[in-house]
Amino acid sequence: MKPRKPRLIIWVQDIYTLGLEETGEGGGLAAWVTRRVEGATLRSADKVVVIHDRFADYLRNELAVESRKIAVIRNWAHLPDRDVVDSSEAKSALGWPVDTTLAVHTGNMGAKQGLENIIEAARLADAENAPVHFILVGDGSERQKLCELARGISRLTFVGSLNDESYSLALSAADILLVNEKPGVAAMAVPSKLTSYFHAGRPVVAATDSEGISASEVFASGAGVVVPAGQPRLLLEKILAMRENPEIMAEFGSNGRLYRQAILGRDAAIQRWSELLTELLTANDGGDDKTR
Repeated sequence: MKPRKPRLIIWVQDIYTLGLEETGEGGGLAAWVTRRVEGATLRSADKVVVIHDRFADYLRNELAVESRKIAVIRNWAHLPDRDVVDSSEAKSALGWPVDTTLAVHTGNMGAKQGLENIIEAARLADAENAPVHFILVGDGSERQKLCELARGISRLTFVGSLNDESYSLALSAADILLVNEKPGVAAMAVPSKLTSYFHAGRPVVAATDSEGISASEVFASGAGVVVPAGQPRLLLEKILAMRENPEIMAEFGSNGRLYRQAILGRDAAIQRWSELLTELLTANDGGDDKTR
Protein backbone atom coordinates (compact mmCIF):
# COMPACT_ATOMS: atom_id res chain seq x y z
CA MET A 1 0.00 0.00 0.00
CA LYS A 2 1.36 3.39 -1.03
CA PRO A 3 2.34 5.57 1.97
CA ARG A 4 0.13 8.58 2.44
CA LYS A 5 1.66 12.00 2.12
CA PRO A 6 2.18 13.67 5.52
CA ARG A 7 0.14 16.77 6.24
CA LEU A 8 2.04 20.05 6.33
CA ILE A 9 1.22 22.90 8.72
CA ILE A 10 3.10 26.20 8.50
CA TRP A 11 2.93 28.44 11.57
CA VAL A 12 3.45 32.06 10.52
CA GLN A 13 4.82 34.50 13.09
CA ASP A 14 6.04 37.12 10.59
CA ILE A 15 5.33 37.81 6.93
CA TYR A 16 8.64 38.45 5.18
CA THR A 17 7.14 39.92 2.02
CA LEU A 18 5.26 42.49 4.06
CA GLY A 19 8.32 43.18 6.19
CA LEU A 20 10.40 44.10 3.15
CA GLU A 21 7.62 46.35 1.88
CA GLU A 22 7.23 48.25 5.14
CA THR A 23 10.87 48.61 6.17
CA GLY A 24 12.18 49.31 2.68
CA GLU A 25 15.01 46.82 3.21
CA GLY A 26 16.28 44.90 0.21
CA GLY A 27 15.87 45.92 -3.41
CA GLY A 28 13.06 45.30 -5.84
CA LEU A 29 14.51 41.96 -6.88
CA ALA A 30 14.76 40.76 -3.26
CA ALA A 31 11.12 41.73 -2.64
CA TRP A 32 10.00 39.97 -5.84
CA VAL A 33 11.87 36.77 -5.01
CA THR A 34 10.64 36.81 -1.40
CA ARG A 35 7.03 37.22 -2.52
CA ARG A 36 7.29 34.36 -5.00
CA VAL A 37 9.01 31.97 -2.59
CA GLU A 38 6.90 32.86 0.45
CA GLY A 39 3.65 32.67 -1.49
CA ALA A 40 4.50 29.33 -3.10
CA THR A 41 5.61 27.85 0.22
CA LEU A 42 2.46 28.89 2.05
CA ARG A 43 0.17 27.75 -0.76
CA SER A 44 1.79 24.31 -0.64
CA ALA A 45 0.72 23.72 2.96
CA ASP A 46 -2.39 21.89 4.07
CA LYS A 47 -2.93 24.51 6.78
CA VAL A 48 -1.35 27.89 7.44
CA VAL A 49 -1.70 29.08 11.02
CA VAL A 50 -1.37 32.84 11.54
CA ILE A 51 -1.38 34.82 14.76
CA HIS A 52 -3.69 37.65 13.77
CA ASP A 53 -6.71 38.30 11.53
CA ARG A 54 -4.72 40.96 9.64
CA PHE A 55 -2.17 38.29 8.68
CA ALA A 56 -5.00 36.09 7.39
CA ASP A 57 -6.29 38.95 5.22
CA TYR A 58 -2.81 39.56 3.75
CA LEU A 59 -2.25 35.89 2.92
CA ARG A 60 -5.60 35.72 1.15
CA ASN A 61 -5.43 39.01 -0.72
CA GLU A 62 -1.72 39.36 -1.47
CA LEU A 63 -0.22 35.86 -1.49
CA ALA A 64 -3.24 33.99 -2.90
CA VAL A 65 -3.51 31.46 -0.07
CA GLU A 66 -6.93 29.80 -0.04
CA SER A 67 -9.19 30.84 2.82
CA ARG A 68 -9.95 27.20 3.70
CA LYS A 69 -6.26 26.65 4.46
CA ILE A 70 -5.89 29.57 6.87
CA ALA A 71 -6.49 29.36 10.62
CA VAL A 72 -6.01 32.12 13.18
CA ILE A 73 -4.57 31.03 16.53
CA ARG A 74 -3.33 33.76 18.81
CA ASN A 75 0.01 33.55 20.61
CA TRP A 76 -0.17 33.30 24.38
CA ALA A 77 2.00 34.74 27.15
CA HIS A 78 5.07 32.64 27.98
CA LEU A 79 5.11 34.00 31.51
CA PRO A 80 3.39 32.04 34.29
CA ASP A 81 0.25 33.44 35.88
CA ARG A 82 1.00 35.67 38.84
CA ASP A 83 -0.55 38.49 40.79
CA VAL A 84 0.33 42.06 39.90
CA VAL A 85 3.57 42.99 41.67
CA ASP A 86 4.00 46.36 43.36
CA SER A 87 6.03 48.68 41.15
CA SER A 88 8.19 50.06 43.97
CA GLU A 89 9.16 46.59 45.14
CA ALA A 90 10.14 45.54 41.62
CA LYS A 91 12.15 48.74 41.07
CA SER A 92 14.06 48.18 44.30
CA ALA A 93 14.75 44.53 43.44
CA LEU A 94 16.26 45.56 40.09
CA GLY A 95 18.07 48.64 41.40
CA TRP A 96 16.09 50.90 39.09
CA PRO A 97 15.08 54.51 39.92
CA VAL A 98 12.21 54.67 42.40
CA ASP A 99 11.58 58.42 42.53
CA THR A 100 10.39 58.95 38.95
CA THR A 101 8.04 57.50 36.35
CA LEU A 102 9.64 54.60 34.50
CA ALA A 103 8.68 54.16 30.84
CA VAL A 104 10.02 50.77 29.76
CA HIS A 105 10.41 49.26 26.30
CA THR A 106 11.39 45.59 26.00
CA GLY A 107 12.38 43.28 23.18
CA ASN A 108 14.31 43.41 19.95
CA MET A 109 16.28 46.52 19.02
CA GLY A 110 16.06 46.26 15.25
CA ALA A 111 15.16 48.40 12.28
CA LYS A 112 11.40 48.02 12.55
CA GLN A 113 11.30 49.23 16.16
CA GLY A 114 12.59 52.70 15.23
CA LEU A 115 13.87 53.23 18.78
CA GLU A 116 15.50 56.52 17.87
CA ASN A 117 12.08 57.92 18.70
CA ILE A 118 12.41 56.91 22.35
CA ILE A 119 15.95 58.24 22.52
CA GLU A 120 14.80 61.63 21.27
CA ALA A 121 11.92 61.61 23.77
CA ALA A 122 14.47 60.99 26.53
CA ARG A 123 16.61 63.83 25.19
CA LEU A 124 13.60 66.14 25.40
CA ALA A 125 12.90 64.90 28.94
CA ASP A 126 16.46 65.85 29.90
CA ALA A 127 16.11 69.32 28.39
CA GLU A 128 12.86 69.92 30.27
CA ASN A 129 13.81 68.19 33.52
CA ALA A 130 10.74 65.98 33.10
CA PRO A 131 9.96 63.41 35.84
CA VAL A 132 10.35 60.36 33.62
CA HIS A 133 13.14 57.86 32.99
CA PHE A 134 13.21 55.63 29.89
CA ILE A 135 14.59 52.09 30.01
CA LEU A 136 15.32 50.02 26.91
CA VAL A 137 15.52 46.29 27.71
CA GLY A 138 16.88 43.80 25.22
CA ASP A 139 19.34 43.48 22.36
CA GLY A 140 19.44 43.52 18.60
CA SER A 141 21.18 44.69 15.45
CA GLU A 142 20.61 48.39 16.17
CA ARG A 143 21.67 48.42 19.82
CA GLN A 144 25.21 49.72 19.33
CA LYS A 145 24.03 52.52 17.07
CA LEU A 146 21.32 53.43 19.56
CA CYS A 147 23.80 53.51 22.45
CA GLU A 148 26.01 55.89 20.50
CA LEU A 149 23.04 58.10 19.66
CA ALA A 150 22.03 58.20 23.34
CA ARG A 151 25.38 59.38 24.72
CA GLY A 152 24.96 62.16 27.24
CA ILE A 153 21.27 61.49 27.92
CA SER A 154 20.73 61.00 31.65
CA ARG A 155 17.07 59.94 31.53
CA LEU A 156 17.74 56.80 29.51
CA THR A 157 19.18 53.42 30.53
CA PHE A 158 19.98 50.37 28.41
CA VAL A 159 19.51 46.95 30.02
CA GLY A 160 20.55 43.67 28.39
CA SER A 161 18.35 40.67 27.74
CA LEU A 162 16.83 39.18 30.90
CA ASN A 163 15.81 35.71 32.04
CA ASP A 164 12.10 35.06 32.61
CA GLU A 165 12.16 35.94 36.31
CA SER A 166 14.01 39.22 35.81
CA TYR A 167 11.89 40.04 32.77
CA SER A 168 8.73 39.66 34.84
CA LEU A 169 10.24 41.99 37.44
CA ALA A 170 11.14 44.50 34.71
CA LEU A 171 7.54 44.59 33.50
CA SER A 172 6.32 45.03 37.06
CA ALA A 173 8.85 47.80 37.71
CA ALA A 174 7.50 49.81 34.80
CA ASP A 175 4.95 52.52 35.46
CA ILE A 176 4.25 52.62 31.72
CA LEU A 177 5.16 50.05 29.08
CA LEU A 178 6.14 51.21 25.60
CA VAL A 179 5.63 49.87 22.11
CA ASN A 180 7.54 51.76 19.45
CA GLU A 181 7.55 51.13 15.73
CA LYS A 182 9.24 52.80 12.79
CA PRO A 183 6.93 55.11 10.80
CA GLY A 184 5.35 53.09 8.00
CA VAL A 185 5.40 49.80 9.90
CA ALA A 186 1.76 48.85 10.30
CA ALA A 187 1.11 45.20 9.61
CA MET A 188 4.35 43.25 9.19
CA ALA A 189 4.36 41.69 12.68
CA VAL A 190 2.38 41.38 15.88
CA PRO A 191 4.64 42.52 18.74
CA SER A 192 4.88 39.51 21.05
CA LYS A 193 5.74 41.89 23.86
CA LEU A 194 2.13 43.07 23.97
CA THR A 195 0.94 39.73 25.35
CA SER A 196 3.47 40.00 28.18
CA TYR A 197 2.63 43.67 28.69
CA PHE A 198 -1.05 42.89 29.15
CA HIS A 199 -0.10 40.12 31.56
CA ALA A 200 1.86 42.61 33.70
CA GLY A 201 -1.14 44.84 34.37
CA ARG A 202 0.62 48.07 33.36
CA PRO A 203 -0.69 50.77 30.99
CA VAL A 204 0.67 50.79 27.45
CA VAL A 205 1.69 53.74 25.33
CA ALA A 206 2.20 52.69 21.71
CA ALA A 207 4.03 54.96 19.27
CA THR A 208 2.87 53.41 16.02
CA ASP A 209 0.61 53.76 12.99
CA SER A 210 -2.96 54.15 14.25
CA GLU A 211 -4.22 51.82 11.49
CA GLY A 212 -1.68 49.07 12.21
CA ILE A 213 -1.82 45.78 14.08
CA SER A 214 -0.16 47.08 17.25
CA ALA A 215 -2.61 49.95 17.54
CA SER A 216 -5.55 47.63 16.89
CA GLU A 217 -4.45 45.43 19.80
CA VAL A 218 -4.12 48.39 22.15
CA PHE A 219 -7.55 49.69 21.13
CA ALA A 220 -9.18 46.24 21.38
CA SER A 221 -7.75 45.59 24.83
CA GLY A 222 -8.44 49.04 26.25
CA ALA A 223 -5.00 48.74 27.82
CA GLY A 224 -3.52 52.06 26.78
CA VAL A 225 -3.20 54.79 24.20
CA VAL A 226 -1.63 55.28 20.78
CA VAL A 227 0.48 58.20 19.55
CA PRO A 228 1.85 58.69 16.02
CA ALA A 229 5.10 56.91 15.22
CA GLY A 230 8.24 59.02 14.98
CA GLN A 231 6.92 61.91 17.09
CA PRO A 232 9.07 62.03 20.25
CA ARG A 233 7.44 65.20 21.54
CA LEU A 234 3.99 63.59 21.43
CA LEU A 235 5.32 60.43 23.06
CA LEU A 236 6.80 62.37 25.97
CA GLU A 237 3.66 64.47 26.38
CA LYS A 238 1.44 61.39 26.49
CA ILE A 239 3.64 59.74 29.13
CA LEU A 240 3.63 62.86 31.28
CA ALA A 241 -0.14 63.24 30.92
CA MET A 242 -0.71 59.63 31.88
CA ARG A 243 1.41 59.84 35.02
CA GLU A 244 -0.90 62.58 36.29
CA ASN A 245 -3.89 60.23 36.26
CA PRO A 246 -3.17 57.09 38.31
CA GLU A 247 -6.81 55.99 38.15
CA ILE A 248 -6.68 55.80 34.36
CA MET A 249 -3.33 54.01 34.54
CA ALA A 250 -4.82 51.39 36.86
CA GLU A 251 -7.84 50.97 34.58
CA PHE A 252 -5.63 50.43 31.53
CA GLY A 253 -3.58 47.86 33.43
CA SER A 254 -6.67 45.97 34.57
CA ASN A 255 -8.13 46.01 31.05
CA GLY A 256 -4.94 44.49 29.68
CA ARG A 257 -5.04 41.59 32.13
CA LEU A 258 -8.68 40.88 31.33
CA TYR A 259 -7.96 40.91 27.60
CA ARG A 260 -5.02 38.59 28.04
CA GLN A 261 -7.13 36.13 30.03
CA ALA A 262 -10.08 36.20 27.61
CA ILE A 263 -8.34 36.40 24.23
CA LEU A 264 -4.68 35.49 24.67
CA GLY A 265 -4.94 32.64 27.14
CA ARG A 266 -2.88 29.46 26.80
CA ASP A 267 -5.82 27.08 27.23
CA ALA A 268 -7.84 28.62 24.40
CA ALA A 269 -4.89 28.42 22.02
CA ILE A 270 -4.10 24.81 22.89
CA GLN A 271 -7.75 23.86 22.39
CA ARG A 272 -7.73 25.46 18.95
CA TRP A 273 -4.51 23.65 18.01
CA SER A 274 -6.05 20.37 19.15
CA GLU A 275 -9.11 20.97 16.98
CA LEU A 276 -6.98 21.84 13.96
CA LEU A 277 -4.79 18.74 14.29
CA THR A 278 -7.82 16.52 14.72
CA GLU A 279 -9.37 18.05 11.61
CA LEU A 280 -6.28 17.34 9.51
CA LEU A 281 -5.72 13.84 10.86
CA THR A 282 -9.27 12.76 10.13
CA ALA A 283 -9.73 14.51 6.77
CA ASN A 284 -10.50 12.34 3.76
CA ASP A 285 -8.64 9.22 4.82
CA GLY A 286 -10.19 7.88 7.97
CA GLY A 287 -7.51 9.25 10.24
CA ASP A 288 -4.43 7.33 9.05
CA ASP A 289 -2.34 10.32 7.92
CA LYS A 290 0.59 11.60 9.84
CA THR A 291 0.98 15.30 10.45
CA ARG A 292 4.24 17.08 10.84
